[in-house]
Amino acid sequence: MIPDIRSEDWSTIFHFSGSVFCFLGATLLIPVVIALFAAEWHSAVNFFFTTSLLLSLGCFFYVRFQPKRDANWLHGMCISAFSWIISMFILALPYYLSHHFLSYTDACFDVMSGMTTTGLIMIQDIDHLPISLNIWRHILTFIGGQGIIIIAVAFIPSVGLNYKAMVGEGKEERLLPNVKQTGRFIWIISLLYLAVGTLILFIIGLTIGFTPGWSLFHAVSMFMSTWSTGGFAPQSLNAIYYHNLLYEIAMTVFSIVGSMNFGLHYYVWFKKRRALLDDIETKSLLVSVTVLFLVMATFLMRQGIYPNLIAIFRKIVFNLISGHTTTGTQTIYSVQFINLWSPMVLSGVIVAMAIGGSSASTAGGFKGIRMGILFHSIVQDIKQYFMPSSSVNVSFFQHLGKQILTDKVIKSTMTVILFYLFFYITGAIMGVAYGYPVSQAVFDSVSAGSNTGLSAGLVSVSMPYPMKVFYILSMFLGRVEFFSGLVFITFLIRYVLQLAKR
Repeated sequence: MIPDIRSEDWSTIFHFSGSVFCFLGATLLIPVVIALFAAEWHSAVNFFFTTSLLLSLGCFFYVRFQPKRDANWLHGMCISAFSWIISMFILALPYYLSHHFLSYTDACFDVMSGMTTTGLIMIQDIDHLPISLNIWRHILTFIGGQGIIIIAVAFIPSVGLNYKAMVGEGKEERLLPNVKQTGRFIWIISLLYLAVGTLILFIIGLTIGFTPGWSLFHAVSMFMSTWSTGGFAPQSLNAIYYHNLLYEIAMTVFSIVGSMNFGLHYYVWFKKRRALLDDIETKSLLVSVTVLFLVMATFLMRQGIYPNLIAIFRKIVFNLISGHTTTGTQTIYSVQFINLWSPMVLSGVIVAMAIGGSSASTAGGFKGIRMGILFHSIVQDIKQYFMPSSSVNVSFFQHLGKQILTDKVIKSTMTVILFYLFFYITGAIMGVAYGYPVSQAVFDSVSAGSNTGLSAGLVSVSMPYPMKVFYILSMFLGRVEFFSGLVFITFLIRYVLQLAKR
């Protein structure tokens, strides 16, 4: 139950949100500098105006509103929702002012897509974007992948958040003694992977004929996109642009690593490497990928649209892993999902997107852990039928250690899955109601709700305005796993009702 809302609650929410705005404003100086070096004066002015606005708002909130105590789970939920929504509206300004968007709503759509690491786009003429804007799109998705609450935790002085407050972004794993150390660890491993991944892609880019500058630009952009499971690309052809096996392998590996639970990264680095293979999320990923690959390969071979097994393997593995990790990079054109792949093959990608990656990672979807818990609960119920009525059946699963499968865990798992299903189905119904084919409507709705970014061609500037708004909401709620947004809405309603009674 949501407790009564007091003024000090708003002070806490505004204070910590201010720290988020300050960090985003400071980060926006990166495209400002890039724009100045590239002589992109229009972009430099747009980004400088936006960073000034964010820093001003952030400093005002941070100084004017002082929290009386550390933020709890309720504050964390509201900080997450409030920060993301306000940031979306402000960060959309340089997008819209760039003249590469047909409306401000389209600009907001792309910002939310980046922050939630979805990768669906409304941008126009992407091949001729200012380099500062193109790089910023990928930086934003990199930041969003780690989580903006984690940003505040890791970098802003005197910020006091407890672990319960991190639930707002679905990153409540306790890795180190306090939440600030946990946030910094997440950013350290992300930056280390950024350095290594960029170097690998840079070298591959040189081997396929890129100039050093062009290779570095693509390497940084595509690593950020794959590690954060964001799905953006510097070119309109997305991953098709590279048409290179080594590039595809590297992107696939980075997306798998990026979709892993940050807790597993910590265990592999500092504790027990065996935990990676024992964990329920790893097992869930291996099983679902294997099953889906076999189904898709069987039906693609029957279609006979690819010349050999190697071509089939290459197309399926890249796009299946891209969908399952909710990365969203693709090596076939959007229309080919509908016109070339059969419904059964397409269904394999849809199921992969719906499940998604790991909890407490950069990925979206149900998460592998919930599918594993659901399977364990079914097995537990079946076992119960064969046991004496007086016996107690206790089931365990491995996730960063041995965990007990309780009724509470099963209930919360089912609740989140049902929320996802509701938004997947609602988006699909809207698409059909507006005249889109069923397969296309289902595909893009699941892609938006699971923060994947693969598209069968529905998402475009021509899609109806209500669908754009719903997709923005779906991307946001899917990223924060619904409770942050719902709690914040309840918080606002409770506060308005309290004011009305006075």
